[in-house]
Amino acid sequence: MEKIGLNEIREAYLGFFESKGHLRLPSFSLVPKNDKGLLIINAGMAPLKPYFTGLQVPPSTRVTTCQKCVRTGDIENVGKTSRHGTFFEMLGNFSFGDYFKNEVIPWAWEFITEVLKLPKDRLYVTIYLDDDEAFKIWTEKAGVDPKRIFRLGKEDNFWEIGKGPCGPCSEIHYDRGEGVVTTVDEFLKAADEDRIVEFWNLVFTQFDKDENGNYNKLSKPNIDTGMGLERIAGIMQNKYSIFEVDTIRKILDEVCKISKREYGKSKTEDISIRIITDHIRSTTFMISDDILPSNEGRGYVLRRLLRRASRHGKLLGIEGSFLGGLCDVVIENSFKAYPELKEKRNI
Repeated sequence: MEKIGLNEIREAYLGFFESKGHLRLPSFSLVPKNDKGLLIINAGMAPLKPYFTGLQVPPSTRVTTCQKCVRTGDIENVGKTSRHGTFFEMLGNFSFGDYFKNEVIPWAWEFITEVLKLPKDRLYVTIYLDDDEAFKIWTEKAGVDPKRIFRLGKEDNFWEIGKGPCGPCSEIHYDRGEGVVTTVDEFLKAADEDRIVEFWNLVFTQFDKDENGNYNKLSKPNIDTGMGLERIAGIMQNKYSIFEVDTIRKILDEVCKISKREYGKSKTEDISIRIITDHIRSTTFMISDDILPSNEGRGYVLRRLLRRASRHGKLLGIEGSFLGGLCDVVIENSFKAYPELKEKRNI
């Protein structure tokens, strides 16, 4: 398996789905438009909801994006674990009443095994309990060994939020460990231990759940997929932590340089280093989307992240202002995909 950089993976993904007739759209702003229920864009499909619900006509029935996202629900875990972060990029390919399972499943398998060249003997697939259609496509069209497919319940493999469009989903997982997993119980245990890592979710939006809890078939089902870019980059680079991924590690190394600390020497200091590394990614992208510190709303989220990063800088003994210099590292590593970073650098 070839080691591939985060920026290269992003381009490979978007280019692959362009070759399948998708319109590549730039990432939407972190500031939601016409969505009062959402403070900050926190999922790859969030800006596309008007297309899925029929409120707006999409520019194409096939779309692919890499969406910048910010989530702060697990902020207290950031820095303490290898995988929690407030900023992340989500790769996605979407169908608005165009293709469905017959197309997206073989495409997904083609991308990960032929483009990324992930070894098939380290891949597992999960499907919803009674989704025999997906099972047939995975085994007959994609050629996946039936023994590497596990059926899970609603909690794991069915996507819905209250009433409205919903449906089963199929997830693709990578096994970092040794040996073969043969049962659902073994699979779930390996996933809980982070030996097996889910990295791509294919959602088959084929039902409309009404107020009585009935699942009515949609006349035109949709596809909504999401692959965490940092997560797949970690797999491709054989890194167990998102903070070890190439572009993120460059930020972390700069934090170590200005704090005169060596990463890996102190658990407490490592937490502060990771918090600063993560928060400067979020704040740089937020400011580039014209979010400014304030006492409410998304401006308060930004202020909170800035204050946490600054506080942990002081814990590391960094004197004076230092966050501005770290922004430059974020910009330098991401501006080709997000030109607004450079355009807004001096605001």
